[in-house]
Amino acid sequence: MSYFVVIRDAGPAWTHGKGAFEQPGVDEHAAFMNTLADDGILLFAGPLAGTEQDRIRALLVMNAKIESDIHDHLAADPWAQTQRLVTTSVEPWNLFVGADRLAAAHAA
Repeated sequence: MSYFVVIRDAGPAWTHGKGAFEQPGVDEHAAFMNTLADDGILLFAGPLAGTEQDRIRALLVMNAKIESDIHDHLAADPWAQTQRLVTTSVEPWNLFVGADRLAAAHAA
């Protein structure tokens, strides 16, 4: 498996003036993301710099064989399907410091 860093931003369907937890479909989005985490695909995720209060910008660290797997997984997100969130960047990540701790935590 390989690690990828993903940036997702508020999309055209983001409800302006409302934070992440006030957006339509937040419960479905959260359940979807939790399933990815439970399956070991999503390792870390969260909004950057308090952006959950306005137009969100989120960082995800994901585990997949190839980049297209990341796109396929995220396309099934209810917020992606409604364009509430859009994936703006998927980058392979070469983890050096802490790789042994992450591998051990992922195996547990």
